[in-house]
Amino acid sequence: MSHNCGTTTLKRKRCTNNAMHDFDRLPQDLRQWITRASLPWRAKSVQTAYQKALRKSGCHICAMDELDRIQASLIRKDAGKVWGAGHPAATGYALGE
Repeated sequence: MSHNCGTTTLKRKRCTNNAMHDFDRLPQDLRQWITRASLPWRAKSVQTAYQKALRKSGCHICAMDELDRIQASLIRKDAGKVWGAGHPAATGYALGE
């Protein structure tokens, strides 16, 4: 394995800009969310998903919860493909859902 993303079927994108600069430009709440995220999120992806959720809900807390739901959904999707449909993460059980 030559990358630090591990085994995954999720799409990866090559970063052409300064990832640390993008991370530093995020609001503190989003920076903290990324640091505890289970997946290797790009700052731009988190910002986009957050802004979309915020526009939809109008609530900062709801938008942050939506980031958690998006991540849990991606983990379920990937776990089923990587480890099989019977894996606890594929069913959401391991994610506390």
